[in-house]
Amino acid sequence: MASYQDSHKFQLWQRNLQRNGVIIHGTKELYTKYRSDGDLLFGLFDLDATVPEGHKILPLCFVKGEVLSVLTCLIDRDTQEKYLLLVQQRRICDGSYMYEHPAGMVDGTDLPLDVAVREIQEETGLVVQPAQIHQLNEKPLFPSSGTSDEAMYFFYVELELSKEEIFQYDGQTAGADHGEFILTKVVPLNEAMGMMSNACALLNIHLYLAAKKM
Repeated sequence: MASYQDSHKFQLWQRNLQRNGVIIHGTKELYTKYRSDGDLLFGLFDLDATVPEGHKILPLCFVKGEVLSVLTCLIDRDTQEKYLLLVQQRRICDGSYMYEHPAGMVDGTDLPLDVAVREIQEETGLVVQPAQIHQLNEKPLFPSSGTSDEAMYFFYVELELSKEEIFQYDGQTAGADHGEFILTKVVPLNEAMGMMSNACALLNIHLYLAAKKM
């Protein structure tokens, strides 16, 4: 198993700190979880570092690296009504069911676009091509900047299908091979936000609507 210091995620976090003028004195490993190939999946670290203004930065960081969310819009070929293909699963934040877009972590040297294609298929069964996926933010966004390096990319994909084809993706199960218990849900776009309590899922919709100027 490789040391966490050698992992892409840890090194990316350290480089980003240094790029912004942070002087790193040391890092203490509090907890780490590794992938089956030995690379770092995520970890909790205690950082001893000084910012350019001369004071210490708050020390605890949950290192998760880059992640992504893909709004998956299925358009009724006849009526042009838009539906979102969501995934439903219980989340550890409060144990409730969350409605989210297909999402995943960018591990190792994977490209976010390649991960987006893979996650859509793994979580929903829908097969898309890289050229069909569009990125919504040029720079990654930080949803938990005070406690984590987690950096998010947001994407969307639009596919025109018959209504019958669209609802074939409703109520499918996925994720068991990865310890997840996912159920797909097809909902009209104008109803999706009212079902969501995941901030990143909601932001993905707002970025999509802004890009489409809806």
